[in-house]
Amino acid sequence: MGMMEKLDVQADLAREYLTFRLGDEEYGIDILKVQEIRGYENPTRIANAPHFLKGVVNLRGTIVPIVDLRMRFGCSSAEYNAFTVSIILHIGQRTIGVVVDSVSDVMEIPAEAMRPAPEMSSAIEATYIRGLAQVGERMVILLDIESMLMSQDMGLVD
Repeated sequence: MGMMEKLDVQADLAREYLTFRLGDEEYGIDILKVQEIRGYENPTRIANAPHFLKGVVNLRGTIVPIVDLRMRFGCSSAEYNAFTVSIILHIGQRTIGVVVDSVSDVMEIPAEAMRPAPEMSSAIEATYIRGLAQVGERMVILLDIESMLMSQDMGLVD
């Protein structure tokens, strides 16, 4: 499916996105995938896990893997401070947490504000970018968080 068809399918849906920061960039993910936002807590490490998989936390009886998206995308610094948060996502049948620098807000992005992602060198593979949205002065990179977290190289699915 080409990028234009993909955008057409979504054209009648203004979507709400949770926006967050990784380094200098702002990203948006479909709010429907977000279960909750929590302050960062140190997860329990897992032996032999990829470096971006920080470990797991027990969330009300569910064991949730925590992925540091900053490390996954090779951001230069991944400091843990008062702003660092885990976004708990519901992806398919799984609950997965992702660590980001900070959460900005929830915004409705009308389809006409979305542009196909240009061919550019980005920390994130183009396959996982739904598009770019210009919202006032802000440029938000809209992620396809589901296909990204379910990809083989994340090692979260068999």
